[in-house]
Amino acid sequence: MKGAWAEAIARKYLLARGYTLLEHNRRTPYGEIDLWMKDGETYVAVEVKQRRDQQFGTPLEAITPGKLERIRRSALYLLRRDDLPVRFEAVLVYGTPRQFRLEHLPLEF
Repeated sequence: MKGAWAEAIARKYLLARGYTLLEHNRRTPYGEIDLWMKDGETYVAVEVKQRRDQQFGTPLEAITPGKLERIRRSALYLLRRDDLPVRFEAVLVYGTPRQFRLEHLPLEF
């Protein structure tokens, strides 16, 4: 898988910050969540985007409103309840497996 290295780096980064991995590449009827995690009692849907350079835009620009909605619906499907705490985050990876930088930020709807 082309971006598997970026997801592995994002997973390692988040685990080192105390997150717990529940599933990766979790498919639902509404789409896929790259990393389905918990941070304390809060569920976290993490979208990972990687770009070698900005020729085709930044990783953040690749997270479209439609993609955000699919992530939101997928998370709600997995929770099966709307009273559980959930947040949405992105890990953006710039570069290559040998040389990269990472940016971690909340996703706003």
